[in-house]
Amino acid sequence: MKKLLGILVLSLFFFNNVNAEERESELDDLFKQLKNSEAPKSITVESKIWKIWSTHPAGDRKGFRLTELLDQGSLLIDRRQLKKAYEIFSNIIVTDPKWSEAWNKRATVLYLMKEYQSSLDDINMTLTLEPRHFGALSGQALNYIKLTKYEKAIESYKAVQKIYPAIDAAKKMLPQLQKLINDQTI
Repeated sequence: MKKLLGILVLSLFFFNNVNAEERESELDDLFKQLKNSEAPKSITVESKIWKIWSTHPAGDRKGFRLTELLDQGSLLIDRRQLKKAYEIFSNIIVTDPKWSEAWNKRATVLYLMKEYQSSLDDINMTLTLEPRHFGALSGQALNYIKLTKYEKAIESYKAVQKIYPAIDAAKKMLPQLQKLINDQTI
């Protein structure tokens, strides 16, 4: 019986490692496509990346439950029930602090709650776990705008463009931010 249990544990460990490798390989391919595509194809690729990010990487019951909780928290954001959403994302982070999307979602809630520095802290965690997270970089820029750190916002949008050249937000915001900086120096 112990031998069977040991084999089961090892096979689950191997399966999860294979899933993680497949996930990273798929993301790598999608990011290559994202870098080299224009709209509307880039939007399709972006959606596929978000789908992967929003699905917990563990292919087990715990991962399924955490994905459900992330979805619930996202619905609460849409309903502007920010405190409840914050609690859900915080609980997910306690359960799995290595899931970048939980940090990113909580950063979004904090931004909406006007807690800009706390949002930036969560964005930094997101980017530590997933440096290509164009959503977190865009959120970082928005936080910097609220804090009137326009040069830093420009840096964030430029970082987004390196990952996702076709993204509209950066194209629209960069000239506006430059104008704000120019107006400040007058």
